[in-house]
Amino acid sequence: MDNTEDYVIEMLHITKVFPGIKANDDITLQLRRGEIHALLGENGAGKSTLMSVLFGLYQPEEGIIKKDGKEVRINDPNDATALHIGMVHQHFKLIDVFTVLDNIILGAEEGSAQKSSGPEREIRAAGGSGRQSRGYNGRHAAESRNTQDAVPRQ
Repeated sequence: MDNTEDYVIEMLHITKVFPGIKANDDITLQLRRGEIHALLGENGAGKSTLMSVLFGLYQPEEGIIKKDGKEVRINDPNDATALHIGMVHQHFKLIDVFTVLDNIILGAEEGSAQKSSGPEREIRAAGGSGRQSRGYNGRHAAESRNTQDAVPRQ
């Protein structure tokens, strides 16, 4: 029998509803430390919605989230980050293309946007890592962007 303390993340009975559509209906996802998972499904199946609930971008209508066996409330991405939960978005356009390794460690550095300054801080505040990592174009991500490019445009 599985012990709930074995799970690093548990999303239990998550339901997320948008006007006219139930995007997630009673979803349970349990992850153990060291496991690697792939969340697969057709377009519109609710994969991104479920991960957005875990990262605090959306709030579920029903269900709970546990971290290391303890129930947590993730109100926004700052709460998720404080719990060491990160998300690499499917269509991320604020920073250059990174390698798989860069994407895995994106945002994992010590510190935060509040501790950084200049273009690095603006890139971090917009969701990027601000790292001096090389993208596919051979330039550093922070060098290849005007700081205004780090802010989403209307």
